[in-house]
Amino acid sequence: MSVPCRYLLVDDNPTDLLLAQEAFEELQPDCTLTCVQSGEEALNFLHSTPTLPDVILLDINMPGMSGFQLLGLLKQEPKLRRIPVVMLSTSAAAKDISEAYSLHASSYMVKSSAFDTFLRQIDAFLKYWQANRVCNETPGEITPEGHREL
Repeated sequence: MSVPCRYLLVDDNPTDLLLAQEAFEELQPDCTLTCVQSGEEALNFLHSTPTLPDVILLDINMPGMSGFQLLGLLKQEPKLRRIPVVMLSTSAAAKDISEAYSLHASSYMVKSSAFDTFLRQIDAFLKYWQANRVCNETPGEITPEGHREL
């Protein structure tokens, strides 16, 4: 039996965080969802947690450090660069999508404002990443930090 997935959600909008928490609890109650409201909080969490998330969901438009700036920093750090980052934004602008992929985002989701549609988006996201995680689990040594050595 596999360990439930761990997710980090970075979004400055408290309403969006609450909706995401409700969706995750309904669809995958055994997963761990950590929510932070800024790029700075995300970096603090990632540098201090003994167990890194399996996937990071990242909003683009946030005060202070933007999602793009955080993504760029994550991909520069050896400890963090392998964590898949999914951009989760209300923006469907081609320039934003292009920028996300140029910074090596793993995926880009346009966040729906309708809860039932958002729930379907999160359901598809969870199924994909849970399956991807299970398929990529390989025998190997687990480090003291709880990560599999490649």
